[in-house]
Amino acid sequence: MSDSRPRAARTNAPPRDIPATGLAAPLDPRRLAALVGLAVVGALVGIAGTLVQSAWFPGGLLLALLAAAGLFYGGRCLTGTQPGAMAPAAGWLISVIFLLGGRPEGDYVFGDEIGLALFMLGGMAVAVICATMSRSPQLGADSGRPGK
Repeated sequence: MSDSRPRAARTNAPPRDIPATGLAAPLDPRRLAALVGLAVVGALVGIAGTLVQSAWFPGGLLLALLAAAGLFYGGRCLTGTQPGAMAPAAGWLISVIFLLGGRPEGDYVFGDEIGLALFMLGGMAVAVICATMSRSPQLGADSGRPGK
């Protein structure tokens, strides 16, 4: 036999409204514009990094990867979400792959194969690291310790 009485909550805590975050959050035009802007800046950093890493091989490669890491981490901090890191990474990757195609004359932008491999793998590794890192602690957030 089924009981028609409503079930009591396990705790006496009042119900909370928890706002949706990440991909479950409602579409916000400001966030969408920020992600598109980050993707465009990511493409520009990818183009600049391609030119710099092939021009000054050891130092240029480090400079290009540091610029990409700064952009990816900055996008993550700006939006506070994983798409904030992935939008500039997508723009970066698309621009780098576009530059890999070369020109009809047969030459292409990248200098040597080792620089290309390190630039591609390093940039993708930095993008994955920035997208999967844990959330940064909120400044001024309550630590939950009593008596504070």
